Amino acid sequence: MDKNATHRVKRGFLKAAHLFGLFIAMAIICLPGLWIVLSSLRPTVEIMAKPPVWIPRNLSFDAYIAMFSGVGQGGIPVIEYFRNSLVISVTSTVIALAIGMAGGYAFARYRFAFKSSIFLGFMLTRTVPGIALSLPLFYVYAKLGIIDTHFGLIMAYVALNVPFTVWLIDGFFRQVPKDLAEAAQIDGCTRWQAFWQVEFPLARPGIASAGIFAFLISWNEFALASQLTRSVNSKTLPVGLLDYTAEFTIDWRGMCALAVVMIIPALTLTFIVQKHLVSGLTSGAVKG
Repeated sequence: MDKNATHRVKRGFLKAAHLFGLFIAMAIICLPGLWIVLSSLRPTVEIMAKPPVWIPRNLSFDAYIAMFSGVGQGGIPVIEYFRNSLVISVTSTVIALAIGMAGGYAFARYRFAFKSSIFLGFMLTRTVPGIALSLPLFYVYAKLGIIDTHFGLIMAYVALNVPFTVWLIDGFFRQVPKDLAEAAQIDGCTRWQAFWQVEFPLARPGIASAGIFAFLISWNEFALASQLTRSVNSKTLPVGLLDYTAEFTIDWRGMCALAVVMIIPALTLTFIVQKHLVSGLTSGAVKG
């Protein structure tokens, strides 16, 4: 066998090994999600079986039927929880993106006193776990009278997401050459027009990736929501999972069914913006 044939065989083997490794990694990553979907369709006796039942024997949509048939009749208020999650997540994401764009652009384009220290301070706030903020936030919110409101949870999520959006959008704006905006201004554009017509379109992938991450953080957050909400008027879907728990029992099948309902919008949004998401993470997050 000549060297070229040996090289092709070796390259084919390495490619096959690489694909096999990726398949194993994806299987491990996707296994918890698949298990949740199967658990929402299988009877409780199979969910609690030891050793676990890997291949379900009986599948049914009873958990989903029970979830939605009880809406408005004293059952789990899924529609209200979904509406609360959507309003809070979308609103907090839009506000965080607006602040993140302004802050990220300022850090990327302008020089001012204590710029590095302020940026470092923003990043250090990400090191504080959300659960550590729940008690002081609860105390402040109680004094302000905004516990169990959309406004209170939106403000908490904005504060949680702004440092990340500033960091990511700052990194992406650094990849956009300043000369483009300057050339647009020479051609007659104002500073504002140069931003919206030249720099913003080029930074769109980074902004999209920052938005999807901010939305997912707000959509899936549980620790703060469980402390700052009390009633159906403001509870989100993650907090709604607790409705399936009782003093001595847990409805695992119903809880998994609601988890699937939570996953579908997040997966759909991620699929829609996946091209911008990949582009934003591979280009915008690289500091210049």
